[in-house]
Amino acid sequence: EVQLVESGGGLVQPGGSLRLSCAASGFTFDDYAMSWVRQAPGKGLEWVSAISWNGDSTYYAESMKGRFTIARDNAENTLYLQMNSLKSEDADVYYCAKDQSAGWVNEYDLWGQGTQVTVSS
Repeated sequence: EVQLVESGGGLVQPGGSLRLSCAASGFTFDDYAMSWVRQAPGKGLEWVSAISWNGDSTYYAESMKGRFTIARDNAENTLYLQMNSLKSEDADVYYCAKDQSAGWVNEYDLWGQGTQVTVSS
């Protein structure tokens, strides 16, 4: 089955850290760039970060630079997002998404079900 399954979300205090994972299956993972996208309740999708097929190129939304780190393990077909110095405004549902190209073109054809991140004291 072609799918993406996120995990690692949860409740964290402001300033804390979380590591999200996205397990891919059913397609050749290292043929494609991958992204993390988030969505707050009642709001649109916000792109967070992207990584090329081999991990050599990474991209971040301005507000995440220096706090978030995207990585991938192609041997394990897994995408990661390390989130540090979390703020209340980072509280969203986080989705991983498969790009349609090896390089990041911001066009997606497969999404995970999402994992909830809550930032609260």
